[in-house]
Amino acid sequence: MTRSIGASGIEASAVGVGTWAIGGWMWGGTDEKAAIAAIHAAIDEGLSLVDTAPAYGQGVSESIVGRAIKGRRDKVVLATKCGLVWHTQQGNHFFDYEGRPVHRYLGKESVVYEVEQSLKRLDTDVIDLYITHWQDPTTPIAETMEALERLKAQGKIRAIGASNTSVDDVSAYLATGKLDALQEEYSMVKRGIESTLLPLCIENRVSMLSYSSLALGLLTGRIGPQRTFDGDDLRKNNPMFSVGNREKVAAFVRDIAPVAARHAATTAQLVIAWTLRQPGITFALCGARNPEQAIENARAGRIRLDDDDLGRIASAAERHLVGLDREAA
Repeated sequence: MTRSIGASGIEASAVGVGTWAIGGWMWGGTDEKAAIAAIHAAIDEGLSLVDTAPAYGQGVSESIVGRAIKGRRDKVVLATKCGLVWHTQQGNHFFDYEGRPVHRYLGKESVVYEVEQSLKRLDTDVIDLYITHWQDPTTPIAETMEALERLKAQGKIRAIGASNTSVDDVSAYLATGKLDALQEEYSMVKRGIESTLLPLCIENRVSMLSYSSLALGLLTGRIGPQRTFDGDDLRKNNPMFSVGNREKVAAFVRDIAPVAARHAATTAQLVIAWTLRQPGITFALCGARNPEQAIENARAGRIRLDDDDLGRIASAAERHLVGLDREAA
């Protein structure tokens, strides 16, 4: 199943490969060989959309993606990002990475610098979808869009997106240029954009790429109460992964088991298929660190849920999942 990225004319698989985890940062390290095998498996299963960013390991994820798509570039719709920078301290300080400051900065000259660095790491001549990763309160969106439109005219990028936005941000993007896509966190336990950004997207033909569609793996149903997280894994101290919440997810999995059985699907596949049926959600980005996960995610795009399936899943989510994200806030 393919869908359009806004009005760009670009078609991509509805399920996309998210590569935050393969960058290693905040996920306890990376296994490059397994990561490349995962991307290859996803492409072989028909997934074309691959999403990455410089910030995922400060270039590690982009470099791995570049090696993985070598010789397969024509089969990939490649998305990457800009705006989290460590080459300058302009903009707004966001966090420190291994003792070095990372800023949110979308100044014109920085965007131009970043795209060249990404093109080198990805070993490609063009980025299909270029996304501002986090919004920079110190730079007018009109200035950022001027740089993005220039890159588009030069053929270095094909479509423009924005991530981690507010309604005001999106309105400003739409006022100054053509916005093709947004990328925002969305899942069964994180649904706030349904009343804010999604109506705006539908009205303006802006595609929505959901990230953390499986809630950092929580909604796979495979993270049991005894699971521990090591190193810099961002889930280690995340209240959403409390034992109580994992037990709620287990109850949810039991309730939707008949729907999963009907489609010969795993819980993760059912969650991905549900995500793609939500109004305004165009693409679901799903991380995969090995070929098995990539194949499982890819095959979720073939599942067709009917209204009865959606109703059963919605009822189970209402019983067991409401409030999980609030507990993590």
